[in-house]
Amino acid sequence: MAIEFVLLLLVAYLLGAVPAAYLAAKWSRGIDIRQYGSGNVGAANLMGLTSKWVAIPVLIFDLGKGMPTVWAAQLIGLGLTQQVAVGLAAIVGHNWPVFLRFSGGRGQLTILGVAFSLPVINGLVPWEVIALFALAAAIFFTIHNFPLATGAGVAVMPLVSWGLGEPLPMTLGFLAMFLIMIIRRLTAPKTPVTASVPPRQLLLNRLLFDRDIRDRKAWVYRQPVKQEAKEREG
Repeated sequence: MAIEFVLLLLVAYLLGAVPAAYLAAKWSRGIDIRQYGSGNVGAANLMGLTSKWVAIPVLIFDLGKGMPTVWAAQLIGLGLTQQVAVGLAAIVGHNWPVFLRFSGGRGQLTILGVAFSLPVINGLVPWEVIALFALAAAIFFTIHNFPLATGAGVAVMPLVSWGLGEPLPMTLGFLAMFLIMIIRRLTAPKTPVTASVPPRQLLLNRLLFDRDIRDRKAWVYRQPVKQEAKEREG
């Protein structure tokens, strides 16, 4: 089973690393999505730059990235720890894809897909995903901060798993998903505005708002430096 496990890890990473949002932006608009809007290689940024008809297939693909390999791990008889590892490999692939020089998205949709699959294929109710949606919705509709809402939702999953007495590998897997998401936020590539933000404030902005500055509109509607210079000259 060792060979099968290693192969599944590799397949999961490569499938997760497929930059669907990047490719869709290139094919539909001829742009590098990392240079526009939030700079995130994900469906949300893609929708803001293109349309829902372009973004929705990417959303579905990113959501399902981690599912096939996790299910395959279970079907060939791999244990829960190995299933979790395969799911995490898909998330890591999305966040640090080899095809984009290890600069990808935040993995929230892929996390959601893996978090749903793991309990279900092992005969459990995905209470963690239910708790994620409930907490994220409560926070979003209260303070309208989507990054904070999703971060809190992912953070509650290991707590729910631990509280329900689920197997330790699953609980640790949910904890790893949260840590991967936080690490990706804090280590996002620098932008032209990064230098103007104090280091502590930058880390806080990335942790709570998933951006370098507080001003959401200024961040979401960013354009490449060359384009901004042309507009100022014009």
